[in-house]
Amino acid sequence: MFKIGNRITELRKNKGWSQTELAKQINISKEAVGKYERNEAVPSVETAKKIADAFNVTLDYLVNETAAPSFDKTTVSRMQKIESLDEENRGHVFAMLDAFLLKCSIQNNLNTTK
Repeated sequence: MFKIGNRITELRKNKGWSQTELAKQINISKEAVGKYERNEAVPSVETAKKIADAFNVTLDYLVNETAAPSFDKTTVSRMQKIESLDEENRGHVFAMLDAFLLKCSIQNNLNTTK
């Protein structure tokens, strides 16, 4: 079973923050952070949102074991902007993205065969 405390610990360590630093970022006690990380307590929705904001991840990523970590807030925002485009302009964005990804794939293949 997924435990939110494990995700909080992982994100905090990836940032290089102490529990005290995280507590200051979201305006809670260090003891509360410790309880969340040990899965002794579950943060309220409001606190979970503050934690997600501090780590620049979505709330979904924070609480969902299978959520993709690459979908940070910036990526989600960009995807929403693309979604709001009309079909023709969305097609242009995807064509550029496809071309760029193909270029990267070719470069990667060339670099691994050397």
